[in-house]
This record gives sequence, structure tokens and C-alpha cells, in this order.
Amino acid sequence: MSAPPAPRRPVVVWDLVTSIVLLVVSIVVAAGLTFAAVFLVFASDPCGGSTVCDTDRMGVGFFVALLGPGTVTLAAVIVAVVLLVRRRISFWVPIVGILLAIGVWAGGAALVISGVPGSTF
Repeated sequence: MSAPPAPRRPVVVWDLVTSIVLLVVSIVVAAGLTFAAVFLVFASDPCGGSTVCDTDRMGVGFFVALLGPGTVTLAAVIVAVVLLVRRRISFWVPIVGILLAIGVWAGGAALVISGVPGSTF
């Protein structure tokens, strides 16, 4: 004789709706940050001639700002979906993902700007 299956957790509707809305917002934010990263190449305008820039640092910073927000957002979407499938509270995951994506972009932008002597963020 086998034991009856454990009852499943009920769906928390407010969490499901809030999580989906916040996941869409996080994807839009990541797309905006990725678009903004393209403009970081203009930080290299003063380079050349008498100004010697650290192009390696600027390149790393550019790719961090370009790819980082999307990577963080993808991880947040995966974690949120897993939590939703397991019927756990997940609305906080996209919020943390948005904040981390902004932080990663700002870190990449700071790296780009720090490669230009005399520039400040």
C-alpha cells in the first residue's frame, strides 16, 4: 500500500501576475541597457594623439556593459520560472535581477570611462 501523494501548493495568483509583469519589465530594462552600452564607444573619442587610453580595459568594460544585463536578466527569468513552477513566491527575483543588471551595466560603464585618462564617471 502506497502513501497518498502530498498535496500541491496552491497557485498564488498575485505573485504569478506580479512576477510576469516584472519579468517583462526586466527584459525591457535589459534591452535598454544593452542599447545604451553601444554608446559607450564614444568614450574613446579623446583617445589618440596626446591622450593614451587603456583600450583593453575599455574593451572589457564595453563587453561587460553590453552582455552583462542580458545575462543577469536571463538568469533571473530562469530562477523566477523555476520558483513559479514549484509554486514558491518569486516576485522578488525580477526586482533583484533589474537591480543587478543596472549594477553590472554601471560597472562596465565605469570600466570604460576609467580607461580614459582624466575622465570621471
